[in-house]
Amino acid sequence: MKWLGRRKSSNVEDRRGQGAGGFGGGGGINPMLLIPLFRLLFSKAGLVVLAIVAAGLFLTGTNPLTLLQQFIGGEPQYAQTSSPAQHSPEEQQLAEQTAIVLADTEDVWNTLLQGYREPTLVLFSNQVSSACGQASSASGPFYCPGDEKLYIDLSFFAEMEHKLGAAGDFAQAYVVGHEVGHHVQKITGTMDQVNAMRGQLSEVEFNKLMVRVELQADFLAGVWAHHTQRTKGVMEPGDLEEALNAASAIGDDRLQKQSTGRVVPDSFTHGTSAQRVRWFKKGFDTGDLAQGDTFNATVL
Repeated sequence: MKWLGRRKSSNVEDRRGQGAGGFGGGGGINPMLLIPLFRLLFSKAGLVVLAIVAAGLFLTGTNPLTLLQQFIGGEPQYAQTSSPAQHSPEEQQLAEQTAIVLADTEDVWNTLLQGYREPTLVLFSNQVSSACGQASSASGPFYCPGDEKLYIDLSFFAEMEHKLGAAGDFAQAYVVGHEVGHHVQKITGTMDQVNAMRGQLSEVEFNKLMVRVELQADFLAGVWAHHTQRTKGVMEPGDLEEALNAASAIGDDRLQKQSTGRVVPDSFTHGTSAQRVRWFKKGFDTGDLAQGDTFNATVL
């Protein structure tokens, strides 16, 4: 894929090198100060402190936890918004390439969908906190509809290459395109409709429904690739094969066979290798959103 001189998305939140704790977007009291805090509150001076806190909250609207922490010493602790960690040139290049792919998805979906809301890409390492809960790198890339953000630990791409045999920059682009596909499903209401079915279906039936969700996201990734290539011509020889190989590598049947030596179709939640390849290729070949109704397709 051609990268040089191309636009990078500004909708990237870099949390690499940070822990998953903290209160996102707000202040929090340092837990190490709770002991002296409680000692203070249960002393005679505690009444004075509480009076100061109450007055500060009433007059200034200041967070009472912040006032208490300042009173007993120390600065308020806030969740960081950017990572101070140093990264290798290779990882930094990978982060930039991922931001370029995200920019390409923005260009395509802003054109295809009226009122498209651009998602945020969160880069993290090891573990992360989202509106969907805590997650570790072992979870792989995911989309959280609660905050409309994509979460990716860049080490996943090395895992794709070395453990799954899915190497290449366009294999990585396919992963981003797939997660953005889930965001498109959120915007169009598909994801909300599916979530409403949770609890109304058996586990096996809901798994089958989730397969259709994932295959549609593969289709939408193909639609993105189609229009990006048509308008920008950024794909190089072998790029399509990289994406198809990646789709095949993360099929439920192949992953189960590799991990347990057996395949259990009733537990599939993403689709077989053949199905994932078929729907991505269909999106890439047609570029037509009307062709992606996996929910009513008789053959997946």
